[in-house]
Amino acid sequence: MDHLKKLIREVPDWPKPGILFYDLTTLVADPKGLRTVVDSLAERFGGSKIDVVAGIEARGFILAPAVALRLGTGFVPIRKPKKLPWKTSRVTYDLEYGTDTLEIHQDAVSHGQRVLLIDDLLATGGTAAAASALIRQLGGEVASAAFIVELTFLNGRKKLGDLQVHSLLQYDS
Repeated sequence: MDHLKKLIREVPDWPKPGILFYDLTTLVADPKGLRTVVDSLAERFGGSKIDVVAGIEARGFILAPAVALRLGTGFVPIRKPKKLPWKTSRVTYDLEYGTDTLEIHQDAVSHGQRVLLIDDLLATGGTAAAASALIRQLGGEVASAAFIVELTFLNGRKKLGDLQVHSLLQYDS
């Protein structure tokens, strides 16, 4: 998997000074890189009981539908405010550089459904924790959370408690 790191563009001081942003658009623009990521995630969860795959806006939208298709499930979007056209549940949470809000349609996940949560990157865990909270508010069970990149030095897994976390690539500093 380390060959994938060469496909990731590192952008210093974005979105604010002191932040090193890992831009995965260069990874998913590469056909072999994109195939490797989707295949690896689908293979990892192929034997699991997953009822639906949820993707977090925006880069989680790139992967989650492809993984859902491979797993034979549907896709559920978790979006920024005022992007979904029907009744929503919402949660506001802290980021490493501010606050944000996520929403999900109130009927997107049924009681007892097992959800695979996908996003591009796990940093401090705030976004994934908020998305997990939304899924649980609807009565769903977060079976696992999966990411392309995990910034292990930010300890995002701790914010996710006992949630099973899978990441393809880890950065330790």
